[in-house]
Amino acid sequence: MLGSGIIMRRRDFVTLLGCAAAWPFTAQAQQTAGLRRISILHSGFPLRTRVRLLIEALRALGYDDGKTSTIELLGGEGDAVRLKALAVALAAQRPEVTIALTSPAVRALKDAGVETPVVFAFVSDPVALGIVNSLAHPGANITGITYSQAALGGKRLDLLLEALPGTKRVAVIWSRSLSENATIVETIRQAAKARGVELFARDLAAGATDLAPAFDEAKSSGAQALVFVTDNLLFGRRKEIAALALKSGLPSMHSFSDEVDDGGLMSYGPELKESYGRAAVLADRILKGALPADLPVEEPTRFELAINLKTAKALGLTLPTSLLATADVVIE
Repeated sequence: MLGSGIIMRRRDFVTLLGCAAAWPFTAQAQQTAGLRRISILHSGFPLRTRVRLLIEALRALGYDDGKTSTIELLGGEGDAVRLKALAVALAAQRPEVTIALTSPAVRALKDAGVETPVVFAFVSDPVALGIVNSLAHPGANITGITYSQAALGGKRLDLLLEALPGTKRVAVIWSRSLSENATIVETIRQAAKARGVELFARDLAAGATDLAPAFDEAKSSGAQALVFVTDNLLFGRRKEIAALALKSGLPSMHSFSDEVDDGGLMSYGPELKESYGRAAVLADRILKGALPADLPVEEPTRFELAINLKTAKALGLTLPTSLLATADVVIE
C-alpha cells in the first residue's frame, strides 16, 4: 500500500510536467483582467520538486490557474544572477502575493525591495536570516512557514543510529550554497559528540562536480553511514547521489522523502504536503485582506520518516522492526 503511494506520487509529477507548458513561466506573462495574480518563486528548479502540492492547495482554495487566477511559476535554477533578475521583475510587476520557496528566494525578494505581500516556505530560520523580526511578529510584508531544518539535525542522526546499531563514525556531506546548512551541520556535530560518535564533515566546495570525490573521501574516512544535507541544485541530482551512496556502501539519511523515493535509504523532515498547504492558506488569507505583518510565522506540526527497503536490501541491511513500525512511508 505504501509503495503504491510512492508510485502515484511519481505519476502525478509526470502529469505536472506534461501540463507545465500551459503555465506562464516568465515575468512577462500576460495577465488577464479580473484574475487574482499569484507568483511562485523557487531558487532552484521547481519542477524537480513537488510544487504540484502547492498548485493543488491553491486550486482547492479557489485559485485555479487560467480560470480564477493567474499563477506564475519562476525558477532561479541555482543561478544567483537569474534569481536576482526574477526578484527585481517581481518588485516591478507587483503581483498580489508572491510565494517564495527556499531561503534564497525570499532573501532575493527582500533584497529587491519587493513591497507586495510575500509568503515563504522551506526556510529554516527566518529570524537568523534577517527575513522577519520574529516568528510571532514578522513585521513588514513577509510571513510564512519555517522548515526547522537545523533543529532536526540531532533527530536525523538518532534515527540513523537506530537503524544501524553500533555505528561509531558518520560522515556529513553538505553544501554552503544555503547559508543555513552550516547551522545544520553544527547541530549534527554537537549531537554526534553527545552520543560518542565521530563525525567526518565534507563541504561540497565545487558543487555537483565534487560529489564523487566527497563520497570517496567519506568512505575512506572510515564512516559507516552518512547524512546528506542538500541544496537547490543538488536536490535535482537525487538519483546520482543515491547511486553514489550505494556504490560507497554508505547508508544515507536525507531531509526530503523525494530523496528516498529516488534511492536514498532514509529521510526525516516536516511533511511536504502540510508545508505547501499552509503556505497556500497564508496566501489565501492575504488575498482576502489580511496583512503579512499580522500573520505569525508558522512552524511545522507534522513530520515524516521515509525508508527505502529496496535500498536497505541492496546495502545488505536488516532494519529494526521497531523503526519500520514508526515510518510514515516505506518503499518496498
